[in-house]
Amino acid sequence: MNRPLAIAGLIAATFALSACSSSPTGRSQMLLYSQQDMSQLGAQSFDALKQQEKIYTDKKTNQYVQCVAQSITQKLTGPEAAEQWEVVVFDSDQVNAFALPGGKIGVYTGLLKVAKNQDQLATVIGHEVAHVIAQHSNERLSRTQMADIGLELSSLAISGTQYHGAAMAGLGLGVQYGVLMPYGRAQESESDIVGLRLMAEAGFDPNASIDLWKNMAKASGGNQPPELLSTHPSHDTRIDDLKAEIAKLPSYNAPRPQCRI
Repeated sequence: MNRPLAIAGLIAATFALSACSSSPTGRSQMLLYSQQDMSQLGAQSFDALKQQEKIYTDKKTNQYVQCVAQSITQKLTGPEAAEQWEVVVFDSDQVNAFALPGGKIGVYTGLLKVAKNQDQLATVIGHEVAHVIAQHSNERLSRTQMADIGLELSSLAISGTQYHGAAMAGLGLGVQYGVLMPYGRAQESESDIVGLRLMAEAGFDPNASIDLWKNMAKASGGNQPPELLSTHPSHDTRIDDLKAEIAKLPSYNAPRPQCRI
């Protein structure tokens, strides 16, 4: 197929997908890639991270993080519910965590110094899993494709190629690799809302989200914010929005998790 026809086909497909794709909060989305494509890319990137980053092997810490993560992922519905979620703790001072398509969750030990208890950790993990549920990686990569950066995922063999940085950024891993910032503020705010619902439904205290982001504000010390906050709304805006969302949450009857180090 010649290039003009290929471009025309891509544009037509984009409009078709945009018309029938919406996020969990009803926001219109442009999604060019399949669930399978994104899951394969997420798994490939996670395997690469496990080779590049130091994995924290402390048994109690891993059990604690897995307890919080599993409490949340067990409440998922849709394609994500079928995933066998893999949880890895990375030994790093980064105040950060991430979730990838394909059922992958990474938590850095630096985050555990700021997220003081299971409910605060659940705030972050719920937020990161919400990025996956809302297909923010797909949306980010689709926008990159339409911006004509030339990202190609057909082979999914992006490691070591010119597309590696853009793909990692699209997956929400841009901060770690010094490339494009991972998500926009609309996506971050959406993940706050969806993540709050997830943690509350799993039995965690949603009010702890306020304390978590206050801790994050203190951790920033008025200087460079923690990695997790790089593209997020301001502390005050985020806290006000969370308070408003907490007031609208229904009562959930899930038993309270008992996750402790």
